[in-house]
Amino acid sequence: MEITIKSLPPARIAYMRQTGPYGPAIGELWRDVFGVWMEENGLLHQVRYGIGLDDPQLMPAAQCRYDACVEVPESFVVQAPVAVRTLPGGEHAVTRFTGTGAEIGQAWMGFFSELLRDGVQTADAPYFERYGKDSSYNPATGVMSCELCIPIKG
Repeated sequence: MEITIKSLPPARIAYMRQTGPYGPAIGELWRDVFGVWMEENGLLHQVRYGIGLDDPQLMPAAQCRYDACVEVPESFVVQAPVAVRTLPGGEHAVTRFTGTGAEIGQAWMGFFSELLRDGVQTADAPYFERYGKDSSYNPATGVMSCELCIPIKG
């Protein structure tokens, strides 16, 4: 696993929250709900983020929260069920992920374990998947690419 340290700027994001088990429902949220909303609002080509807010090993699956997010300009106005907030910037440990939704949980665990082994201290901010302009998704295979980002203490 190749890990780099990047300084990421804060990002103003519009997001839609889903509560329930991580897994196929997240793909459905992106494809059938939030993706449709992004298309209707001309946001399909903006940087996107996926934020799992709870550790599924510590939180009952039915209570796990996930935010599907997209960068929006300051002037962008949203209405429920979409909300807006700022994703904090700062130093992040970053690794590239390519695989399916079923494989991403294992990648997160390996990434976090490697950081702990290396003595890296994480910061108190959300961990997230960053789907930049160079990210991809193949609907036929379910294979996607993104960056896994963990905030670290500088």
